[in-house]
Amino acid sequence: MSPWTLLSLVLCLEPHFLIGDNRWTCLQGKRGVWIKLPIELVTLVEPAVKEGFYYHHAEPKYLMLVNWLPGTANTIPANATHRVGIGAFVINERNEVLVVQEKSGRFRGTGVWKFPTGVVDEGEDICDAAVREVKEETGVNAKFVEILAFRQSHKSFFDKSDLFFVCMLQPLSFDIHKQDAEIEAAQWMPFEQYAAQPFVHGHELLRYISDICSAKMEGRYTGFSSVPTVTSFSQKNTYLYMNGNVRTNSRDDPC
Repeated sequence: MSPWTLLSLVLCLEPHFLIGDNRWTCLQGKRGVWIKLPIELVTLVEPAVKEGFYYHHAEPKYLMLVNWLPGTANTIPANATHRVGIGAFVINERNEVLVVQEKSGRFRGTGVWKFPTGVVDEGEDICDAAVREVKEETGVNAKFVEILAFRQSHKSFFDKSDLFFVCMLQPLSFDIHKQDAEIEAAQWMPFEQYAAQPFVHGHELLRYISDICSAKMEGRYTGFSSVPTVTSFSQKNTYLYMNGNVRTNSRDDPC
């Protein structure tokens, strides 16, 4: 019997499991019950909600519901709280920075030149996302160097918080082939010209980022390099981002 057939039986055909003084007796010792409903069984949402389940999160192919059983404070973790984005500071040997103008969004038609930016995909490392976004938007191949800084903001995308990482990349190619769907224009621009834009001067956060990039170019700032490692319990491959001034006996091949 599949889990979904069993769910149908429990919710729709076996009400004695759910109703009355013996409610949830089959789950003694459990505090939380999760139901992962595939999209083809969406009709089971209503009977589940009537039995006390509520939405936890949704993905394109399923809906996750949960029910907290005891009459105590609910300790079930909330859904994902943050979205992660990157901005790519790509600087060549002539101190020219790779910049773009966007076709849509808040920068459309403003004439503002900005760093390539984008959202980190699910399961994607920050360093890989920066390389990918630069390639997608400009056609330039680049190598991740460091995370220079990051910013946290709240009530951003669907009321979720946002983490934005400013990444420094080294260009491996220089010819630009812009993404026509999203990018109006792309070019290599002297960094001083980028930093002198009124839009950059008029926004405190962008001034901070510009100052950090300038300090990095002058050798007065050190960011966080990616160090491959593994997690403590699951032994999954992961990256630790650490200050480049620290030296360890671990592997030092960056992302």
